[in-house]
Amino acid sequence: MTFKENIFKILEEIPDPEIPVISIVDLGVVRDVKELENNSLEVTLTPTYSGCPAMKQMEDDVVSKLKANGFKTVNVKMVYSPAWTTDWLTSTAKLKLQKYGIAPPEESTTDKSFITGKHKAVTCPRCKSKNTILISQFGSTACKALYKCNDCLETFDYFKCI
Repeated sequence: MTFKENIFKILEEIPDPEIPVISIVDLGVVRDVKELENNSLEVTLTPTYSGCPAMKQMEDDVVSKLKANGFKTVNVKMVYSPAWTTDWLTSTAKLKLQKYGIAPPEESTTDKSFITGKHKAVTCPRCKSKNTILISQFGSTACKALYKCNDCLETFDYFKCI
């Protein structure tokens, strides 16, 4: 295992503060890791969106986790370009989201249904039905929308394509 792979493995242990079933690596916000002099690291993160309230917690968790693993100095660098996209979610993250009861993004960022006003059918993470309806563009967090399944009658969050 390379140095970088080892650091990513450590960072996989850090859960997303808003969706603890997935790691910050699964989420795709960890962009790069660089080894610096004197047992120091620079970790590059890209926020899911510029106002994400969880980013400070992620930054603190990265520093704590890596210091606990023997790194003297850990610098976190925020990079906003290119902007984070749900395309960066790992397939593992999507599966974990579904098992947790959150419908993962079904399409890539090329999905523009919100522009046309036509709401796509989102698969219910509980019963797998596509007979669902958008309740609100705003779910439990800004990155999720609220849907209802017309078959099992459960409401669920959908991780929006960004």
